[in-house]
Amino acid sequence: MPYLCKMQEDQKAGLTKSPIYIRNLANCPPSYLSDPGRKDYFEIVWLQDELPLHVVREDQNINSGDWIYLIPPYRVHQLNKAGKKGILLSFKRDFLDDADTEFYLDLFKIFNIQGEFSCLPLNGEQASALEKVYELLEAEYQDATQSVLIVKAVLKVFLLKLIRVKENVFTTQDINQKRVYEFMILLEENYLTKRSAEFYGDRLGISMKRLNQILKEKLDKTGMQLIHDRVILEAKRKIMHSDSTLKEIAYELGFTDRPYFSRFFKKQTGTSPEDFQHSTQHN
Repeated sequence: MPYLCKMQEDQKAGLTKSPIYIRNLANCPPSYLSDPGRKDYFEIVWLQDELPLHVVREDQNINSGDWIYLIPPYRVHQLNKAGKKGILLSFKRDFLDDADTEFYLDLFKIFNIQGEFSCLPLNGEQASALEKVYELLEAEYQDATQSVLIVKAVLKVFLLKLIRVKENVFTTQDINQKRVYEFMILLEENYLTKRSAEFYGDRLGISMKRLNQILKEKLDKTGMQLIHDRVILEAKRKIMHSDSTLKEIAYELGFTDRPYFSRFFKKQTGTSPEDFQHSTQHN
């Protein structure tokens, strides 16, 4: 049976076998939130003519509109989507062709720039442009004669438009927001070998103290916390999706020995890498 022709059958069984999952939020089954397979997916939640999910209405003067939430793998944020108007789009990391390294890096950046999730406000023009592409994607997804090439191609166009929106959000922000964006790009390129905030401050031309002030203001985390978060994210990915031993993973991540890696992992997550590995193998 062709790869995508199996999707409608696989979707009935849950996320584990389906490479891409699209639902109207009003028709999203409650079992989706508790599906252990969610941790393997990039998740896009598109609220339409709604208030954002992550703010308290009475505390902020924000009107209803279109909002895109980008939630990366392994950080399944339990945003309350019940009763909301909009779209849910999830896809597995390996569904896209990672041979296009520039696109893949841009994709990774927009999903991870703010840690647990990113939120993009859409203006009318941006929402209209995305809607046209989404309609093509949904039509092919629902087609009984689905083509994997078409679904992948249209999904990539949709994601490229999101990348453009994200870039526009950051380039129209103040200088400190731009520095956050630059920091996160530097972090993605250097976190395996450079783990001091001083390095990133030097590259950005500001002091470590000023860098931490900016990051705390914009992301509510220091440079070291964000560096540690990125290392832990990669550690979890390797534990879950590679055949490497914990000792090998420790060395791949730049730790001098496994005990040091284990202490670091437990301090950051509250659980040992051994227990984390065990829990993922039994989910």
